[in-house]
This record gives sequence, C-alpha cells and structure tokens, in this order.
Amino acid sequence: MDTIKAKRYADFEWAIKLNRYPLNLIGLWPRNYDNTYDRFLSDFCTTFSFLLIIFFSIIPSIHSLVRTWGDMIAIIDNLQFTLPISITIIKLVIIRWKRTDLTLALNMIADDWLKTKSEKEKGTMIKYARSARIILIFGYAFMILAYFLTVFLPCFGMSLRYITNITDPAKILPLQTYYLYNKDQTPYYELTYIAQALIMIIAAICYVGIDNLFGLLVFHLCGQMENLKERLINMRQYKSFCDCLTFIVEDHIRLIKYFNIVESTFTLLLLGLLLYFGTVFCLYGFLIVAVLTEGKKMSMIRLIYLISIVLNVGGHMCLYCVVSEILIAQCEGVYHAAYDHKWYTLEPKQAKSLIMIMIRTNKPLHISAGKIFPMTLSMFCDLIKTSGGYISILLASQSS
Repeated sequence: MDTIKAKRYADFEWAIKLNRYPLNLIGLWPRNYDNTYDRFLSDFCTTFSFLLIIFFSIIPSIHSLVRTWGDMIAIIDNLQFTLPISITIIKLVIIRWKRTDLTLALNMIADDWLKTKSEKEKGTMIKYARSARIILIFGYAFMILAYFLTVFLPCFGMSLRYITNITDPAKILPLQTYYLYNKDQTPYYELTYIAQALIMIIAAICYVGIDNLFGLLVFHLCGQMENLKERLINMRQYKSFCDCLTFIVEDHIRLIKYFNIVESTFTLLLLGLLLYFGTVFCLYGFLIVAVLTEGKKMSMIRLIYLISIVLNVGGHMCLYCVVSEILIAQCEGVYHAAYDHKWYTLEPKQAKSLIMIMIRTNKPLHISAGKIFPMTLSMFCDLIKTSGGYISILLASQSS
C-alpha cells in the first residue's frame, strides 16, 4: 500500500513541479506552511519582488514615458515594457491575495492524484497534465530567449529598444527608464543594470508562471470532468445505482466548488489581460504597419522582435481562451452523458435522481473576464478585429 501511495504522490509531483519551482522563488506558490520561517521567507520574497519592481521599474518607466510624450515610437517602445511590468504587478497582488483559496484548490488536485482510480482515469489525468507541462515549457523557452536578447545585448552596445537621447544615457540599459541619479557613473550603472536584470527575471517568472498555473488548474478540471463523464456512461457496471449516483453527484459538486475558486481568482486578472492584449496588439500593429508601409527606419532584428512579442502576448491570451473552450466542451460532455443514459430502463425514483444531474450540467462552466466577457475563441477573434480597427485610426491620426 505504501508503494502505491508513493507512486501516486510521484505522479502528483510530476504534474505540478514545473509550475511550483519557479513560483516558489518569488513566494507565490500557494501552499500550507509548516513553520513560521517558511511563511516569513515567502512573504519576504514577495514583498522584495513587489518593491523592486515598483521603485526600479514602474516609477522610472512612467517618468520616462512622461518625458518622451509626443514621440509615438518612443511611447510605444516605453509601453513595450511598462505594460507587461504593470500586468505583472497586478498578477502578483491578485495571486498573493487569493493564496488561501488557491491552496485549497491545489489540495483538491493532490487528493485527486492520491485517491484510488482506474487506469483509464489515471491516463486521462496524465494526458491533461502533460498538455499543461508542454505549454509551460514552451512559454518559459520563449521568455528565456527574450530575456537573453534584452539583457545581454546592451552589454555589447546593442539594444532591441528604440534609443532616444531624451531618456537614454550614454550607457544603454535593458529597460527604458529615467532615474533621478546619474546612471552613467560607476557603480550606479552596474547596480542599476543588475537591478533591471533581476526585475526581468522576476517579471518573467510571475508573468509566465501565473499563466501556466491557470493552465494547470483548468486542465486538471477538464480531466476530472472527462472522468466524471465516463462514470456516468458506465454506471451500469456498478453494483448499486444509488451509491454510484451519490458518488457522481458529490464529485460534481466538489468540481463546481473547485471551478468557483479558479473563476473568482482569475476573473479580474483576465479582464486586465484583455485590455492589455488589445492595447499591445493595437500599438505594435501600428508600429509594424508604419515600418512596412511608410518606410520608417528599424532594424530587421528589432522588427522580428516586435512581431515575436505580439505573437507571445497573443499566444498567452489564446491559451486562456483555448483552455476555457476545452472546459466548456467537457462540461457539455457530462451533460450529454447524463442525457443519453437509458433512463427509461430505470425505476421511477432512479430516473428522477438522474434528472437532477441533467438540470445542473445544462449550464456549462466557463471562465469569464470580469464576470462579463466569456473567454472563448470567438471573443478572442472579436478582440483582434476591434484592435485592428484602432490600428487604422492611429495610422490616420499619424498621417494627419
């Protein structure tokens, strides 16, 4: 028995460890703390990350934005880092605020991995966990590439940014910022460079890690919904109909509570990400179109970098929509499994009990942004079309 439990725990560790390690570095991984020291260390890492980003990135970036106001290209270049850093702060605050609820959700995931289940149910859980891991690996691979290009090129006097004499010193820094002290002097330049490099590591972990935490949570829910559907389909294999139905109803209620935790945690964050993606797509689309059509000067590597940023941000936004679509499909599968059951062969009391499941599963679970916009692929396409319309407005105002 101990060997079986150890194997199940190893499967659980395999499913979550790539998500846990990065978020643990900045104190954001939701968990129950064994002692006061662990709690203090987690609080310290989160507070340090928050203050470092605020005082060495957000405030200097906004100061730089104000000084470059009037130069559209310089503004877009500034927002290239100011917007994602701002979203990172929002993510950090929300996840820290919802840490208790997320800990409960992760405990439910652990229970699902540790409890007794069939090989088919285990295979379903592994399938969805593997999908979450693959997305996580690709997300961090792109972030690592962007980090090296942004941080190490200035060491050789090159940069992917739009360099302006208004805010940029003689020595190039990774981020477009404006500090009150002279950044060109030693050791201020070196210390500022190290601080910005550290900020970008924290921001990358927070930005990608929280997106992938969402993927982990929802993919696990999708796997449990698929297992629930299979139990409904194969109810006749159980000796007692009432016991099987009771187990299915209790498990469905538990999954609904789990969904409510995920929905309440990420709904405001998704609303902010919708606005962020729309703004980035609009501004970068304007800049890319202006370069291609109006002959504005820009190196090929920077143009490719800008396009990759749009694709990366769009990919993360699309991830939320695709995962939500999969969840809706699995919920509809549970409904159809209950509806297609041969209820007419059951006793009247048993058939009535089955109707209750049909009523509850008739309303699918779907992730929404701000409790307003359902996260679906059609919404994602509408957002792209709306942002594309604003690109033409910016081009028209620029030409006039």
